[in-house]
Amino acid sequence: MHVPYSIAAVLLVAGCSSAAQPKLGPEINVPAQLSTIQAAVDEAREGATILVSPGVYKETVQVRTKGLTIRGARRGSVIIDGEVKRANGIVVMAPDVSVQNLTVRNHTLNGVLVTGLSEKLPPLQGFRVSYVTASNNALYGIYAFDAQHGVIEQNYASGSADSGFHVGQCKPCDVVVRGNVAERNAVGYEGTNASGQMYVLGNRFSGNRVGMTSNSDHQEPFLPQEDATIVGNLISDNAEALSPAQADGAFGLGMGIAGGTRNLVSRNLITANPGTGIALTSSEDLAPLDNRFEGNVITRNGQDVLYSATKRAPGKNNCVEGRCYDGVGETLKKPAAPRGIPFNQVAAPPEQPEMPDGPLPDKAPNVEKYAVPTEDLFHDRAAVRS
Repeated sequence: MHVPYSIAAVLLVAGCSSAAQPKLGPEINVPAQLSTIQAAVDEAREGATILVSPGVYKETVQVRTKGLTIRGARRGSVIIDGEVKRANGIVVMAPDVSVQNLTVRNHTLNGVLVTGLSEKLPPLQGFRVSYVTASNNALYGIYAFDAQHGVIEQNYASGSADSGFHVGQCKPCDVVVRGNVAERNAVGYEGTNASGQMYVLGNRFSGNRVGMTSNSDHQEPFLPQEDATIVGNLISDNAEALSPAQADGAFGLGMGIAGGTRNLVSRNLITANPGTGIALTSSEDLAPLDNRFEGNVITRNGQDVLYSATKRAPGKNNCVEGRCYDGVGETLKKPAAPRGIPFNQVAAPPEQPEMPDGPLPDKAPNVEKYAVPTEDLFHDRAAVRS
């Protein structure tokens, strides 16, 4: 698991801004007022809401204006389609932007990318991605990189050749990932160098090749992964052959923590992963340290727990349901894995729920409300069943 590719590669399609015209708002309707989403974004004043009617929009949308909301009228029929030739569906490069209730599909990199762009600039501050379906995107479905103070909630991701959801390179992140479904991805959720107030709560990561990972990776500026709270998730049945394969070929793994420190993993159901339920490993010269697993149900996996720290980076004080692991562990063995299929050949997603009327819940993680889930968590919106 790694932080892939230069962020510079994502900005392949740009919209032209027309600064001479007065800005529009508080609402802009597409296509009734302006024919494309990008045109509406370019003409919107700060804080405007762009309401998008059903249709297939063959464009990349770049958002550089603070406080915009892009909201689809119907989640399954407002579609930003990359046609397997455009890199990204929506690229958010301004603070306090919200993307809601639409579909992004068939992009050669990402469905939705939220980013501060560069270590030379401050991280992007504030974002929300809600009720978005991200399918058949070649890299990530929903990707927050160098971004803080965000919410990723009630989304669905499938057909991602890296991970359905990814949060990376933030400290403190102050990001909540909750109530999402990831299936038929190489990895359901990936948190790379994502540290501090990082919450992964009440999600369904089932029917991927790997359910979820939280890992450290050498990337400048170096921010080793630490202090994530992973609570109330269903992590099951992660051995889906009809999914894209990641380069390292991992398969059959529920949860992996590689080189992570002081993570709390609690009240998750980790079951029916035919390789390993939980793998605690080193990441090159970075050891797993002080990770706590408490109150989880870990059952019916090929191997429930694998501790695989190396001599180069021996772990310390990693406690799983009362048993603590230190020093060097077993050798991590990768099970034989099917080759995988191209991202654009992964089956279309099932119908997903619409965003409800009224305000969305506040950002507070409310960790205490998440109990151990049952195997039918979000069963009604998943195609891969337990």
